[in-house]
Amino acid sequence: MVRKSNLPAVTGKARSSLSALQPIDTAPFKRPSNLAFIWFTILLMWLLSLLPWRLWQSAPDLLLLVIAFWSVHEPQRVTMFTAFVFGLLMDVHDAGLLGGHALTYTLVAYGAVVLHRRLTRFNAVVQALHMLPVFLVAETLGNMVYAWLSGEWAGWHWLWSTLLTAALWPLAEFLLHMPQRRLDEADAGSV
Repeated sequence: MVRKSNLPAVTGKARSSLSALQPIDTAPFKRPSNLAFIWFTILLMWLLSLLPWRLWQSAPDLLLLVIAFWSVHEPQRVTMFTAFVFGLLMDVHDAGLLGGHALTYTLVAYGAVVLHRRLTRFNAVVQALHMLPVFLVAETLGNMVYAWLSGEWAGWHWLWSTLLTAALWPLAEFLLHMPQRRLDEADAGSV
């Protein structure tokens, strides 16, 4: 006894519903960002990170956010060495354990470089969701090393800082790509 099914017949290869998914942003930027603008934003965030508002334990790490952002979008220009150097500068400024910020910044830059080809295909919200585990793993390892070497646990306030840093990713994407979008719109209008 052969029973007929209500499902349509599948010819050839069975198609998965995932094969129909397309990235939201299919038009990547045509040219790289200006090197002077990249370094201006990194140096500006470093100077802002020297201000006392960072003493609030739940404050987002804006320097880490900008370094991670440029590591995703310009991995040849902002490397793990850049993250390491700025991490050391933050360690010296905080007069804390030397290498703590450097470890965290380098791990985040590594995660950003590993994911950069994937992340450039998605919009900023999806990028933030992809970067959240990178931020969490790097901050967790940095805090565990700090707790092991100093003999005291810093608490869980850093978790809020990490979540706020990831939540600011779409804003960073909007602000840091604004000059690039202006150039692309000018090129589109001249055709």
